[in-house]
Amino acid sequence: MEETIIKAEYSEVMQKSYIDYAMSVIIARALPDARDGLKPVQRRVLYDMHELGIRYDRPYRKSARIVGDTMGKYHPHGDSSIYDALVVMTQEFKKGLPLIDGHGNFGNIEGDGAAAMRYTEARLEKVTQEAFLADLDKDVVDFIPNFDETETEPAVLPAKIPNLLVNGSEGIAVGMATSIPPHNLIEVVDAVKAYMLDESITDEGLMKYIKGPDFPTGGIIMGRSGIRAAYATGRGKIVVRSRTEIEEDEKSGRSKIIVTEIPYKVNKAELIKSIADLVKDKRIDGITNIDDHSDREGMRIVIDVRRDASPQIVLNHLFSLTQMQISFGVIMLALVDGRPEIMNLEKILKKYIEFQLEVITRRAQFDLKKAQDRAHILEGLMIALDFIDEVVAMLRAAKSIPEGKAALMERFDLDDPQAQAIVQMRLGQLTGLERSKVEEELEGLKVKIADLLDILGSEQRRLGIIKDEAIDMKKRFGDERR
Repeated sequence: MEETIIKAEYSEVMQKSYIDYAMSVIIARALPDARDGLKPVQRRVLYDMHELGIRYDRPYRKSARIVGDTMGKYHPHGDSSIYDALVVMTQEFKKGLPLIDGHGNFGNIEGDGAAAMRYTEARLEKVTQEAFLADLDKDVVDFIPNFDETETEPAVLPAKIPNLLVNGSEGIAVGMATSIPPHNLIEVVDAVKAYMLDESITDEGLMKYIKGPDFPTGGIIMGRSGIRAAYATGRGKIVVRSRTEIEEDEKSGRSKIIVTEIPYKVNKAELIKSIADLVKDKRIDGITNIDDHSDREGMRIVIDVRRDASPQIVLNHLFSLTQMQISFGVIMLALVDGRPEIMNLEKILKKYIEFQLEVITRRAQFDLKKAQDRAHILEGLMIALDFIDEVVAMLRAAKSIPEGKAALMERFDLDDPQAQAIVQMRLGQLTGLERSKVEEELEGLKVKIADLLDILGSEQRRLGIIKDEAIDMKKRFGDERR
């Protein structure tokens, strides 16, 4: 065999290979899509659960089954990455609106990991089924081939809520990272409504509705300058402090610092250990004991302060030296038309509305075609019912079904689907009651067709539908700011 050697500059080969790798990580792994706020692995897990029928109103299924099916059909990148994505979507202390209902040990704020996937079970949350996966069968989004072209998967989910803001996202790609904090669903929907009414609304105007991030672990955001910077430019630093109170014991004269909420993504067990280490190393003075009284009712860390120490000074030291106060870096980076882009608040809302306009247009087009096709068939049936004796005679005289169909098409100027429907008519449909049902259905379809044509012809109607659907999601799944 003749040997073929490709001569190439080593640096060029390395550069091309590295860029291919970097783009794969950026687009196919680490960054969320601006439209549905999901990374590919998250989208694939949710779609696979939808395909397997693991709905919110059906029994839980083993996580290992979901992970294996997702890996085999859509995400050939190893089971641990898929299970990690599934786990995070169940954790109330990481997501403002969990998308998966987990059954079993899915980890906790202490830093304990989830049990192995063979022990845990999961199913979709109701909000996921109704806000992310509804209407997938109505051609509302594009479907693309999977990795081996044996299946198809949605390129994006038709999310009815601005999930990029509601659940946020974190990911480290190559040369870039994203860190979008979670927000309150009620506030985000109110901001969407305000933006629809006035596209020139300022960031300050939007902040009347979205006060800032709404971290699921609570805490207190110190100041608004970081929030303003993040919403205006897509980058900012938000200072989050634990929620604390000082209790005085009148009998002993001692004080206690009670911690009831800690900053987002802070490991409670490590926080307590770090405070104990600082006391042991004498870097913090005035603490005599730390107890964790947290239970199902909520968090309660009790820090005993020495009688002669000022609890406020001790608390200030804790804020400056431990993770009782953190600086959360915001980088609102997401994929826009397949390219990574840092987005401000206004652009995120704009992209959500543009995507929903496309979804509603495609849904209306699908429903319109279906209604028109059905009305077309019913019009053929009405002709047959008007001339029923002649139709029966023609079919009885025909030697075969194709011959009978051809005779009907020629006599009554019908097309093939209409003639086929007449041939398949049941005897029961010849009664007066059945005829009136056909007439009623046809009239109803005419009204529906007119309404769908109006929706397709009016952007205001489509914007109204976006608003109505978002308000419905807000009423059913929104909760108070934490």
